[in-house]
Amino acid sequence: MDPNTPPVAAREHTVESFTREFLRELNFGQGVDLDRASANDQYLALARTVRHYLMTRWLETLRNQNRDQAKAVAYLSAEFLLGPQLENNLLAADLEDIAAQSLAELGINIEALRGVEIEPGLGNGGLGRLAACFIDSLATLNVPSIGYGIRYEYGIFKQTFVDGRQVEKPDNWLGLGSPWELPHPENAVEVWFGGHTESVAGAQNGARKWVPGWNVNGVPYNYMVPGYHNGRVNTLRLWSARATQAFDLQIFNSGDYAEAVRAQTFAENISKVLYPEDSTPQGKELRLQQQYFFVACSLRDFIENVLPHDFDLTALPERITFQLNDTHPVIAVPELMRLLVDERDWEWDAAWAVAQRVFNYTCHTLLPEALEVWPVELLGRLLPRHLEIIDRINANFLAEVDAQYPGDQARIERMSIIAEGPVRAVRMAHLATVAGHRVNGVAALHSELLASKVLKDFAEMWPEKFTNVTNGVTPRRFMRLANPGLSGLITEAIGDGWITDLERLRELEPHAEDAEFRRRFREVKAANKRHFADVLAARDGIEIAGDAMVDAMVKRLHEYKRQSLKLLHIVSLYEGIRSGRLPLDRVTPRTFVFGAKAAPGYYMAKETIAMINAVGRTINADASVKGRLKVAFPANYNVTLAEKLIPAADLSEQISLAGKEASGTGNMKFALNGALTIGTDDGANVEIRELVGDDNFFLFGMDEPAAAALAAKGYQSHAYYESDVDLRAALDLISSGIFTNGDAAATAPLVSNLVHSDPFMALADFRAYMDAQARVEAAYADHEGWSRSAVLNVARSGFFSSDRSMQDYLDRIWGAKPMDQNL
Repeated sequence: MDPNTPPVAAREHTVESFTREFLRELNFGQGVDLDRASANDQYLALARTVRHYLMTRWLETLRNQNRDQAKAVAYLSAEFLLGPQLENNLLAADLEDIAAQSLAELGINIEALRGVEIEPGLGNGGLGRLAACFIDSLATLNVPSIGYGIRYEYGIFKQTFVDGRQVEKPDNWLGLGSPWELPHPENAVEVWFGGHTESVAGAQNGARKWVPGWNVNGVPYNYMVPGYHNGRVNTLRLWSARATQAFDLQIFNSGDYAEAVRAQTFAENISKVLYPEDSTPQGKELRLQQQYFFVACSLRDFIENVLPHDFDLTALPERITFQLNDTHPVIAVPELMRLLVDERDWEWDAAWAVAQRVFNYTCHTLLPEALEVWPVELLGRLLPRHLEIIDRINANFLAEVDAQYPGDQARIERMSIIAEGPVRAVRMAHLATVAGHRVNGVAALHSELLASKVLKDFAEMWPEKFTNVTNGVTPRRFMRLANPGLSGLITEAIGDGWITDLERLRELEPHAEDAEFRRRFREVKAANKRHFADVLAARDGIEIAGDAMVDAMVKRLHEYKRQSLKLLHIVSLYEGIRSGRLPLDRVTPRTFVFGAKAAPGYYMAKETIAMINAVGRTINADASVKGRLKVAFPANYNVTLAEKLIPAADLSEQISLAGKEASGTGNMKFALNGALTIGTDDGANVEIRELVGDDNFFLFGMDEPAAAALAAKGYQSHAYYESDVDLRAALDLISSGIFTNGDAAATAPLVSNLVHSDPFMALADFRAYMDAQARVEAAYADHEGWSRSAVLNVARSGFFSSDRSMQDYLDRIWGAKPMDQNL
């Protein structure tokens, strides 16, 4: 090819030009010809070809931002669960058809290459998937933004099952290379840890000198984040930890090879895995190292490398907003104060005024134990200067509280950033709330409870700080890519404008009354089920019926999400069939699909996984229920599998105890793809039910006030066990050992926890849940009525677009605006 040929992205997109670029990448990038290329060679060449098409747009986006200096959004998140990149980038660049035709002419099946890609293991679940949706929407809305996070070498663990029990394995997602990342070691940032602080002679602003004990380098890896068909390509910058002096030749030559690379090993541990097990002091320290590492890199990078060198930092809030995605990045607050006061000699009050305008905080939980706290001893040992800064922030803040509520010592103790007690600790949510310009919850109910319960004192003091932004999901990935059959049907009915304006799905409502449209809708769902069955068979060796109801519960395994309640439903059905109480012909054929990982140190969550698998083994082997009940629990549920399951699902299980789930986004994905929800009035379920209508949602169980009242009264789970015959029969069947090869002792932890403790009241809601499931069975038997409800779920769920979420943030919190850019 002529070296003077313009870059591929600057030319018209044609099959011929794409083919030339692909073959060039295969030959000169991978060093192979087409005849000898492996599937991985072909995938890498394809990925880099697509990357070339995006690169010119990316560089132009950066040039425009540097020229215009418009206000941008920096999204600070410990997780970005991106999912596979190839399909998304083909879609964004409008290259799907061209790439498919080009490869077909070369005798390559593009579907096979999609199967080669290993998704980045950079997130755990909802938090990371939300962050990925948000940066997709910011790019699609033409908003200048940059995502900052960590490039975990192994990410979240790869889940496997051994005898039905979860075993964690490293997720080597980088093993075959990642063609989407661009490393820039020349832009490494030095990060300090440990040591001590010293006074600074003549300093009038309270500045101190930090003398660190050790340091690491943060190496940035850039990922492109393309908007949908608009030419904008934003940036995700992930940091990888490297030793500043990785190798000691003298020690190596002495024969102590392990010691020669000790510094490298120690440093690289910081970005080795997502959420290291923190049940040990070493694990806690490593988590704090991770959090400080990525925000220290990110703040310095933005100030020193993104901003013009002569930028006046007093105008920082007009140029950037740093969004703290949960408490993980909150250590950025004292870090910015350190950069301004210690390194730039600012007065404290001036620095604090900037900090309070530049940071915003999103809280993602209602569980007190999920609000991070760091022992003062650990924080002071690892980040001594930051503890001093937090102490000063807290002293100033408590003086403000005392002035507003004089003599209210109890309030001062509740609101203090530093909790006193046997172990003094820094409350990161309090620090984020004190520093944040705005504090938001992620669903209407969550934000209400956040202000009335979790951060009640702060909301009383600063009501103007608190707002709500309900979460959303990107329709590009979770409808257009994941469900091409439904997407095509929708586009045929109302045009393709819904892909960037999801509220236009409302135009589908009249089609819910069209019998032919409902028939075609059912055909799409049936095809999705068959495809999901094929995927499970190939991926996991799990055989399921392609025509049974797909009843899905996929989410992080946590007691408050109540996978145990779903398990009790399954066991109750099985017990009813075995005992003859429930005629087999009255049981709707169902495939119960679970997808869940348990935190490595979460004992009860792991016991629940083991019991689900034990019940599944028994039921699946019992010929008497074959064709009626099937339990599928594929290991290592991820975005790739979610994109196959969600379009196939008929019923979405959203059954957390009311008042415990912040929002959820799986509930939104299922509704948008035509699954009906069975759920409590919790999180975003409330808004889903209000939008789709009570007739198209299976509500059950206590609401939040009722659950709170029962807890206050003194909840006795054993009373429910004694009074409900079906519940007792289900729990007794589990206790009998029938699911555990006669080992009744193996069932004791889970059964005892439910019968004698049940902290999230699964037994209290059991009867209401069973009644709701009976309503599900009756509704599902009416194919036309179910289809109508499913279409209305799709039509009325457009509110749950992450584009709308981002616009809410822009309007209510950030004050940034889209730029004009269509390349």
